[in-house]
Amino acid sequence: MRILITVPWGERLGGAEAMLASILDGPRDHGHEIELVFLGPGPWPAELAAAGYRTTVIEAGRLRHVHRTVATVARLASMMRRRQPDLILNWSAKTHLYGAAAAALAGMADRLLWWQQAIPPRTGWLDRTATRLPARAILCYSQAAAKAQAQLAPLRPTFVIHAGAPVPDPTSGPADIDLPAGVPVVGLVGRLQPWKGQDRMLQAQALLKQRGLDMHLLIVGGDSYGLSPQYASSLPALAERLGLVDDVTMTGEVPDAGPYMQRMDILVNASDPEPFGIVILEGMARELAVVAVNSGGPAEFVNDGATGVLARSGSPQDLADAIAPLLQSSQMRATLGATAKELFMRNYTDAAMRQRLFERLEAIAAGQA
Repeated sequence: MRILITVPWGERLGGAEAMLASILDGPRDHGHEIELVFLGPGPWPAELAAAGYRTTVIEAGRLRHVHRTVATVARLASMMRRRQPDLILNWSAKTHLYGAAAAALAGMADRLLWWQQAIPPRTGWLDRTATRLPARAILCYSQAAAKAQAQLAPLRPTFVIHAGAPVPDPTSGPADIDLPAGVPVVGLVGRLQPWKGQDRMLQAQALLKQRGLDMHLLIVGGDSYGLSPQYASSLPALAERLGLVDDVTMTGEVPDAGPYMQRMDILVNASDPEPFGIVILEGMARELAVVAVNSGGPAEFVNDGATGVLARSGSPQDLADAIAPLLQSSQMRATLGATAKELFMRNYTDAAMRQRLFERLEAIAAGQA
């Protein structure tokens, strides 16, 4: 198959980009030709072009810039006519607005799919508009996202493709950073944005300290591309107000979070809700005890008490309650980490994910799904 994928921007910002990278970075023995169209500039298109992928950058601008939007749709439609893809996969609700209009203009609306990267709210205009546009199917990371998507009209065929993550390189060493000895290191990895919950994690740490439970918090990530500058700048001040300055290390933006995960004893995902949580898989792959919120995607692969711990909610109190037993028992951390890694290796490697994805795409293209 020839698959054309439209991507909203040219930077690797988070889970959506990690998922696409896992698809593209693997061996190309699936027999399909992939071409990518980025609707914004950045370093990623050049990296992929150097790796042998056909890439194009169209600077679409903002949707409210009507002349730019019309020009982008016309250029996409012209490209589709030339390339004649068998499937057109729009990598987000936003790119589906452009890609669906272009495919209809090119007479290829019957080849359209798009990936729902979020758990859509019923009132969100972007998701509602994208759902109204033609699509043979919508792909989601989790049953939670698919269930929310089914609340939007019209009802489209929707399929769940659980994400995957690369198997860590065994030769990669831990990050060379100064962390205290003798206390568990609890990590949170992600962009500094309110929904990721770094502030709630700091408050949970303060509650645990009041209970006499020591830990050191390692916050890995920065204000990627200025998405939430005020929130990012508020976190050091919050740590100071909570009396945690000596108990927290913030790395800022890093090119690879993997070496920092190797310094952790516990990995927390405080997002609430979380569409899936690829970073949780990355922790499981490194045999870490993982904690996530019992909402959204994580509840579909984190078995509470067996492969990790699920907090009742993303509130500081519930996060603290979920983390506390792990701080008190190194044996519990080791047991959960070992079981989590077994599950990861069995079902959630990037190779397993690619097999799931391409089997589904082949079935859709053949009219069997």
